[in-house]
Amino acid sequence: MRRYSTTAEPAPAEPANSLFQGGGARRSDWQTVRNLLPYVWHYKWRVMLALTCLVAAKVANLGVPVLMKKLVDSMNIAPGDPAALLAVPVGLIVGYGLLRLSSTLFTELREILFSKVTQSAVREIALQVFRHLHALSLRFHLDRQTGGMSRDIERGTRGIQSLISYSLYSILPTLVEMSLVIGFFVVRYDIWFAAITICALAGYIVFTIVVTEWRTHFRRKMNELDSRANQKAIDSLLNFETVKYFGNEEYEARRYDENLRTYRTAAIRSQNSLSFLNFGQQAIIALGLILILWRATVGVAAGKLTLGDLVLVNTLMIQLYIPLNFLGVIYREIKQATTDMDRMFVLLGTQQEVADTPGAPVLAVNGAEVRFRHVGFGYEKNRVILDDVDFTIAAGTTTAVVGHSGSGKSTLARLLFRFYDVTRGSIEVDGQDIRKVRQVSLRASIGIVPQDTVLFNDSIYYNIAYGRPEATREEVIEAARAAQIDTFISELPQGYDTPVGERGLKLSGGEKQRVAIARTLLKNPPILVFDEATSALDSRTEQAIQSELMRLAQNRTTLLIAHRLSTVVHADQILVMDRGRIIERGTHAELMRANGHYAEMWQIQARNAAEGSPDADALAIDVGDATQDA
Repeated sequence: MRRYSTTAEPAPAEPANSLFQGGGARRSDWQTVRNLLPYVWHYKWRVMLALTCLVAAKVANLGVPVLMKKLVDSMNIAPGDPAALLAVPVGLIVGYGLLRLSSTLFTELREILFSKVTQSAVREIALQVFRHLHALSLRFHLDRQTGGMSRDIERGTRGIQSLISYSLYSILPTLVEMSLVIGFFVVRYDIWFAAITICALAGYIVFTIVVTEWRTHFRRKMNELDSRANQKAIDSLLNFETVKYFGNEEYEARRYDENLRTYRTAAIRSQNSLSFLNFGQQAIIALGLILILWRATVGVAAGKLTLGDLVLVNTLMIQLYIPLNFLGVIYREIKQATTDMDRMFVLLGTQQEVADTPGAPVLAVNGAEVRFRHVGFGYEKNRVILDDVDFTIAAGTTTAVVGHSGSGKSTLARLLFRFYDVTRGSIEVDGQDIRKVRQVSLRASIGIVPQDTVLFNDSIYYNIAYGRPEATREEVIEAARAAQIDTFISELPQGYDTPVGERGLKLSGGEKQRVAIARTLLKNPPILVFDEATSALDSRTEQAIQSELMRLAQNRTTLLIAHRLSTVVHADQILVMDRGRIIERGTHAELMRANGHYAEMWQIQARNAAEGSPDADALAIDVGDATQDA
């Protein structure tokens, strides 16, 4: 889902190296692994115990074929010999069974010990990424497609589990088992056994690494195409009504199918390359097994080796190639996991554009006077949005800002919430520069009723309580009563538990605005922002909501941003903006007497009313040349 601005303000330009559009530079696998290690090493004792158990399991696993050799050699008794039953090596049989059991026991102990490490690391990283996303600036989120980003995070967390599971208690024990087998061959048999084993292992590992490196880009391409298809699907479904308005269901289906066809092609190529890799690995294994069995057979024929040695060599090689084959799978999974994790860790390392200064104090509100001191700002360097904006909202008063679309009105609210930092000048609350206080305390002191109230896909109660999650149920209901929505909620079959749907689409515009008002009332902030709060409503609903907003603004410092002059006549101060500058200021009466830009806009509205235009008192003022800055 692409996040769009809900106002007429221009969205920031997308950075050239947009990570989730495929432009970000991919880091090395080792860099990704280094980012993961601190989360795992936090449980270092569990890690070491798990590794000890796994090594013990491999040692026990190696002892199984050695006991089998002794068992075979001890059974070299002529058929029909009455001493055969007495010669059965009961101790070897019992030992054989115990070694197999101990191998399984140590393996399960490893899983028990390491499960907490894996899941805790996944939890910590996922939570950190989630918090970091909320800490990033509005510019970042306007530039990203949420559907693709969520898929990247999902794959990244799965990749963490794969990487931890495979790398820490599979690769090392496999290498230990390989070393034990080669050492055993060197000590017990001639050098050819070890040489054949080493050559087969080296060939297998080199082939696996080279081919896996070659086919990794297929996996990366699959991820990109998968994210793109997911973005298109989510964007289309979230804009369901727009699709229906224009009858473009088939058009959306064709767009989605184009991405699916491209993904299918990449997936087929990836599978074909995987089949080639698997066949090559098995060919190397088969060649090594043939050569070493040939050496063992020659030894038995020459009387230098026993049948037990032949069984031992064959079993060791098969037993070695099982984890060796798994080692190839591990390497492929690790490459895929690091590819999947890379985007998530780069996201986690994204710099905060708007960050608290070290040791920033909490905002101390005493009256809540707001001062914009010669503020300058632009979303882009070559386009100025605000130019030397200077005004004060006295504590407990209402200041309204009007002007054409694109004049910079809604940018004032974004800067006050510190979604962006000003380019020049400063914004102060009770004499404190908002860049020097903690953002959490600043935003806790400000409430907003926006033009387009977007609700969570949850119950009405949840959305009202979101203003202050720790509030009691009685306080939530009281806020609903104050916003005059309690009667409507009570008439619903599910009452306060009624789901509002995706983005609150099950409610009307007026109902959503009342929920927003109740939410802000529950928050009870000293500073209020009404950003085009009634411009999307019909006249009757607007008048009802407007009276509720007036009550909400009493004794609070209020910034009222509006297109419609009918909503600002009561303000203690009205600012008229054009091209990012304040061109007029005063009360409604003062501005009408000045007969300037404000009076001209008022006359346009009055003329429309005289001509009988429907909803004349709610007409937008951005007509004619008012669109010049849109």
